[in-house]
Amino acid sequence: MSEARPNVYVTRMIPAGGIELLRESCDVEVNPEDRPVTREQLLAGVKGRDGVLCLLTDRIDAGVFDAAAGAKGFANYAVGYDNIDVTEATKRGIPVSNTPGVLTDATAEMAWALLFSAARRVVESDRFMRTGQWQGWGPLQYIGGDVTGATLGVLGAGRIGTAMALKSRGFGMKVLYYDAIENRTLEDTLGARKVELETLLAESDYVTVHLSLTTETLHLLGAPEFTAMKKSAYLINTARGPIVDEAALVDALRNGEIAGAGLDVYEHEPRMVAGLAELPNAVVTPHTASATKSSRTNMALKAARNLLAMLKAEHAPDCVNPEVYGN
Repeated sequence: MSEARPNVYVTRMIPAGGIELLRESCDVEVNPEDRPVTREQLLAGVKGRDGVLCLLTDRIDAGVFDAAAGAKGFANYAVGYDNIDVTEATKRGIPVSNTPGVLTDATAEMAWALLFSAARRVVESDRFMRTGQWQGWGPLQYIGGDVTGATLGVLGAGRIGTAMALKSRGFGMKVLYYDAIENRTLEDTLGARKVELETLLAESDYVTVHLSLTTETLHLLGAPEFTAMKKSAYLINTARGPIVDEAALVDALRNGEIAGAGLDVYEHEPRMVAGLAELPNAVVTPHTASATKSSRTNMALKAARNLLAMLKAEHAPDCVNPEVYGN
C-alpha cells in the first residue's frame, strides 16, 4: 500500500507555480475566494492538515495552532511574519518560514516609485489633467521636491533598505541610515552614515521605512517625529503600516509639517485612517510593492519549497525559528 500523501491547506490562491509544486506530492485545498479567509474559515481550513501555507492577512496564533494540531509547519507567503505568533509556534515545536530575498528589488523599486510620485506630485497632476482643468503651462504649477543631490534617510538597512539606498547612486544623494548594526556595503559604496533616529529625521529630505514590525518599532514615527522632520521632507513606507502612527501622519500632512508621503502599507489594513484618502499630498497604493510577475511567482515557489521541507521533517530553508530543530 502506498503511503498517504500529505494534506495541505493554502489560505488564498497564490501564483500557480507554487500550487503546482505542492500538488506534485501533496493533496492541496486552496481557499477558492479571492479574499482573506474569515477567522471561522481559517480555523476550519487548518483542521487536520499536515501543513499550512498562509498569508500576511492571516492571524496565526494559539487558536490556529490548536485547530491545526499535528501540523508539521506553517509557510508564510511574505517576508514579514508579524502575523504569526512565532513564540507560540516555537513552544509547540512548529517551524515557521517566510520568503526573503525574492522581493527585495521589487519592493525597493516601489519605494522609489512612491518617492518620485510624491515628490513630483504625479498623482495630483495626473488627476488634474484627466478632469480637463489644465489651461496650459504655468511657472507655479505643481512644484515639488528635488531628488538629485537630496538627502535620503533609510530606516532599516536590511536587504530592502540596502537595495533602496544603492539605487540612489544615479541621483547623487547623500545617504543616512538608522539600524542596530553597521552596514559596510552602504558605507563603502555610498559613503553612507549610520546615525541616530533624531539626526536622520532632522537632516533627511526623504525618509524611507524598511524596518520589521516589532514592539520596539510600533508607532516609531508619530507626532514628535513628524515635527522633527523638515517641512519640505517626504515619508515613504513600504514596510509595515503600524510602524507609522497613521492618524498623526494625517495631521502632519494636513498641517504642512511635512510636504508629502507615499504609502503602500497601512496601520489597519485594508482600511486607511480617516482623512488620509482626501489628502492631495499623499500617494497611496494597495500593498503592491512585491507585485511583479517574477517576485510573486518566486514567493509562491519559495513558500511551497519551505512547506515541502517541513512535511519531510527537513530543515526549511527560510525557517524563522530554527531552534525548533534542536541543532
